[in-house]
Amino acid sequence: MQPLSVRMRPESLEEFYGQEHILNPNSLLYKAIKNKTFYSAIFYGPPGTGKTTLARIIAKELDADFYELNATTTGTKELKEIIAIAQKHVYTIGGKPTYIYVDECHRWNKIQQDSLLKALEEGVIRFIGSTTENPYFAMNKAVLSRIRGVYEFKRLENDSLVKILLKALNDKEKGIGMYPIKISQENLNLIAELSNGDARIALSNLDFIARTIRQEEAISKEQIQEAMQRRITYYDREEDKYNLLSALQKSIRGSDPDASIHYLARLLEGGVDILTIGRRLLVIASEDIGLASPNAITIVTACIQAAQMIGLPEARINLAQAVLFLACSPKSNSCIEAIDSAIHDIKTMKIDDPPLHLMDAHYQGAKKRGFGVGYKYPHHYGGYVKQQYLPDNLYAEKKTYYHPSENGKEKQIKQMLQHLKKIE
Repeated sequence: MQPLSVRMRPESLEEFYGQEHILNPNSLLYKAIKNKTFYSAIFYGPPGTGKTTLARIIAKELDADFYELNATTTGTKELKEIIAIAQKHVYTIGGKPTYIYVDECHRWNKIQQDSLLKALEEGVIRFIGSTTENPYFAMNKAVLSRIRGVYEFKRLENDSLVKILLKALNDKEKGIGMYPIKISQENLNLIAELSNGDARIALSNLDFIARTIRQEEAISKEQIQEAMQRRITYYDREEDKYNLLSALQKSIRGSDPDASIHYLARLLEGGVDILTIGRRLLVIASEDIGLASPNAITIVTACIQAAQMIGLPEARINLAQAVLFLACSPKSNSCIEAIDSAIHDIKTMKIDDPPLHLMDAHYQGAKKRGFGVGYKYPHHYGGYVKQQYLPDNLYAEKKTYYHPSENGKEKQIKQMLQHLKKIE
């Protein structure tokens, strides 16, 4: 019998869950498929996010001849044979378009990729490639220039995974609805959470558990833990992942590298995905470190991107580097204090327009309104010249939002600003 993940593949756009950022009733991709104007594309993103499934739906929606290849096992010879067949259809009245879907397309070498060029250029074939690698680095530019769109698939949200699991549980023909399976909403959410955005993993583990336990037995948290080979450390009421993320941030803010790395380890062992941890680290880089270590955001971004490219378990090393760097960095919350203070004033005060000399003066008639008149271009004065920038009422109050700390690089920034204030 085919795996549950294969049997439950959606066969229409209406059954397709996830990727709403590129595939929704108002998106161009959705309309191109429905209007039969879809041509060629590359889908890239993590496994189990629907790349192959969408390619098959497209071929079905467009009533096309569809050839599915895998770049790891198929070479130029097979591709040329398909192109030869497709060429005959092009000149046949009423002939169907030919779609060639190549999974792991980045694995084709330059010669293999170049064999697509002429057929794409002449419209003999329509190409859909899927890859887990960034195609802008992994694919030939000549191929990319002939592809209509490059679409990034993201890990499925837990809500989408739960919908997929529920559909499998209720489907008596293709799914496992013939079994009297008992599972709580909490444990369905748990399977989704531990699947890290991969529908194939979610369905495979649900199928395995359902076929293994006694029919009258309810699926437990411990069985899910055993099946997915992941320890569950944050699903108790007193300790969930948000508490651990909070503890991580506060430990980094407190410059405690040992506590920080401890909470990172608990998050990883609990099954929290790279992106969730990465988002929190990026916030910390600006909220708690900021200009005290201006390169923190760059280093943390690089670590997160590396972690996503490498994947777990090795990605733990990249995340550890980011966490330890942040914990050991000088701290400043001046960035969040500045922006929140400015937003508060905008919400609670009547604020004047920008000064006239700062207004846009690049259109005809602007100077008649006084726009741009009297503006001093700082670079003509050696890089700095004193003039009003704040709106009149805030300038009159001598309003300040940014208050640099004495920590790290920000101490130098503070000294520089104090020096500028003394210049007449």
